[in-house]
Amino acid sequence: MGESRKEMNRRSLLQDALRSAGLLGMGGAFGFLIGRAQAQQYCWQIDPYKCIACGNCATYCVLEESAVKCVNTFEMCGYCKLCTAFFDPAPQALNTGAENQLCPTGAIIRTFLEDPYYEYKIDESLCIGCGKCVVGCKAFGNGSLYLQVRHDRCLNCNECAIAVACPSEAFIRTPVENPYRLKGKNHSA
Repeated sequence: MGESRKEMNRRSLLQDALRSAGLLGMGGAFGFLIGRAQAQQYCWQIDPYKCIACGNCATYCVLEESAVKCVNTFEMCGYCKLCTAFFDPAPQALNTGAENQLCPTGAIIRTFLEDPYYEYKIDESLCIGCGKCVVGCKAFGNGSLYLQVRHDRCLNCNECAIAVACPSEAFIRTPVENPYRLKGKNHSA
């Protein structure tokens, strides 16, 4: 009789352990699903006021062509004839030749408006997110050019490789309803 009592205790202990493991597993699965739901409510973005345009966005993105692109806030742009985001700070000559342009891919389109004003638009299909124009704009301009994650391209990785490599911690999680961190009079941090 003592032997069957031991067997019942073992069986009971084993059943309790299996129930506990099952509950723990269900709790883990529930936590995982909640974590995924929260991840879908947020996306990665660059805070333009923290970004130092280090160049990591062009090289650390898991995509072959980075999801980060340069944008221009036209309300801040000076429409300068000698835009330091477009021209190398010490151009060989004042012309739009590739040797005088700061952008390595020619992604900045310079259009004459009226003397002495020019408009600078970004051709996002050519932009690699290197930030060279952003550095030039901040150095001598008003900072109207800055980098942003384009969500039509971004995979919204759980741990963004660019965010991990960002030295200024400019990559932040932001609600998907308002995914862009814009610069300007009405968009300051």
